[in-house]
Amino acid sequence: MRGIDADAASPAGEPVPVPVRADVRDTRAMSVHGSARDASDRGRVSRRRFLTTGAVGLAGASAAACGQSVLHAPEVADGEEASPDPLSPPAQPDDGAWTAARSRFALESDTTYMNNASLGKPPIAVAHAVASGYEALSENPFRAKAELSDVVSRRVVPGLATLLGADADEVVLTRNASEALHMGATGAVLRPEDEVLLTSQEHPAGRRPWEVRQLRDGVKLRTVFMPSPLESEDEAVELIEAALSSATRVLAFCHVTRGGHLYPVRRLCALARERGVLSHVDGAQAVGMFPVDLHDLGCDTYSASLHKWFLGPMGTGLLYVRAASRERVLSPFAPGGPTGAAAYRPPGTADLPVRAALAAALDFLEAVTPAAVMRRTRHLSDHLKERLEQMPGATLLSGRDAAVSCPGSTIFEIAGVDAVAAVERIGRRAGIHIDEHQRDGHNAVRVSTHVYNTQAEIGRLVAELARLRT
Repeated sequence: MRGIDADAASPAGEPVPVPVRADVRDTRAMSVHGSARDASDRGRVSRRRFLTTGAVGLAGASAAACGQSVLHAPEVADGEEASPDPLSPPAQPDDGAWTAARSRFALESDTTYMNNASLGKPPIAVAHAVASGYEALSENPFRAKAELSDVVSRRVVPGLATLLGADADEVVLTRNASEALHMGATGAVLRPEDEVLLTSQEHPAGRRPWEVRQLRDGVKLRTVFMPSPLESEDEAVELIEAALSSATRVLAFCHVTRGGHLYPVRRLCALARERGVLSHVDGAQAVGMFPVDLHDLGCDTYSASLHKWFLGPMGTGLLYVRAASRERVLSPFAPGGPTGAAAYRPPGTADLPVRAALAAALDFLEAVTPAAVMRRTRHLSDHLKERLEQMPGATLLSGRDAAVSCPGSTIFEIAGVDAVAAVERIGRRAGIHIDEHQRDGHNAVRVSTHVYNTQAEIGRLVAELARLRT
């Protein structure tokens, strides 16, 4: 089965228009000289009709073909809107309880995808929403631009803010976490000789913007070594506290590291606030995998990718700037003082169909809830860890302690096995897609399992891993 990889203010309380298709097969099969409008009227929800239904109907209406190839969606009679049963938070983390949620995804039958930490696999509803948005633009750009902008301003941004425990005026959409990290670093008010403290496990996208500021503005960078694996929350706090100096003005660190270590964000942000230090958090590996409450965490800025664990379209992310921190984190795009989220918004034409399609991902996550996703991903990772603990030569780097390990990523080494070669070999031979983690002194494999993965898939992966040493 094969899937394919959407800001004007409006009154609250009105239905939110979300363009979506229930079947893209006809337009894919058409001759280039065929009628797109004729094809779009067959076997799918009417776009104009759907624009009056509101975002709440998105998950059902756009998922008519869920669990089947998007190129082989079922026929829907004119005037009918086929949809699966609505989703609800699964009560248990086992495979059986997540059958309905897994049916919202499509994947080639000979492929197992376990690399969500690099790029998530969006639900079919998300793919349909993107396709429908671009079709709408091709039919009537003037109208579609207004409708898509309305989705973004009235559903996507407020919905993300609510999900993340923030105010809508503190959230700006970006292309990814890397762009957001650059915006936060560029905007931080710093003088020459001011110090930025980083950890040794930051992603290059989290370090490079500070290196730019070091070169251009004369700020100083210092790095505190963080062990891998991380033993405890106390260890992380004590190491960072000891590294802070009287010159430190920014503390930049990951919520979840690439190696799957979970930092005690609330404690670190409180520590920074006590010292008058800005807290600059990279949340690329957090949002969508477990509940995140930004006001509760107390960070000054937070950057996230929405195309990883959140399962949004490729090329989506966000920047959060705490309202009380705007005097210390200025917009790189607007002159003068802070004027709210609009001042931080990257200028230029936005990819509206892609941004509006975040509503579909938001619908899915709201339906199953981040807390249930956390339990499910932790369940799958723990199952994998149990299997790896029985494998000769395997050494776990992501521990069992939920306080310092993220739910969905499992990092491990296999004695005598090169991680890069292993990833390529397993993908080519078994169609199982994972990732390497050759950094922090490790020659490791990273497996990132999401809600649509199963214990049977984990079993096949473990069998392939065992073959690497034979």
